[in-house]
Amino acid sequence: MNKLVRLDLYLCLILFMSSCALFKTSMTPMEVTNTLPTLTNSKFMTHEQAEKVINNKSGKYLVKGRNYVAPDGIGVKGDLRNAAEGIDEWVKIDGGNAYELVNYKWVVTDQDGSTQLHIKFNTILSKER
Repeated sequence: MNKLVRLDLYLCLILFMSSCALFKTSMTPMEVTNTLPTLTNSKFMTHEQAEKVINNKSGKYLVKGRNYVAPDGIGVKGDLRNAAEGIDEWVKIDGGNAYELVNYKWVVTDQDGSTQLHIKFNTILSKER
């Protein structure tokens, strides 16, 4: 009987901890910067990398300041995954192969605290891969 009670407590603790991760409503800048490039097929460039490519004439901006509202995902990672899909689609439509993240924010969309990811990025055509 003690083993069953202990097992139930462990399961409740695991469920509680995983649900907290699901209901996280945003990410830190470092988390976004480290995670987003792993979710896109297009090349992620920091501002410094993009400026270097542009200044070296080995690339050019195709679209600057594109705003995209990602469809809701399950948790912030799902939001970021949906944003990555949108970035890849826009980069392809624009004829580019890279992007520079300009800004992002999670916007609360209802009284329950649901959030939606809004991103702003530049599309780049880069000769460097």
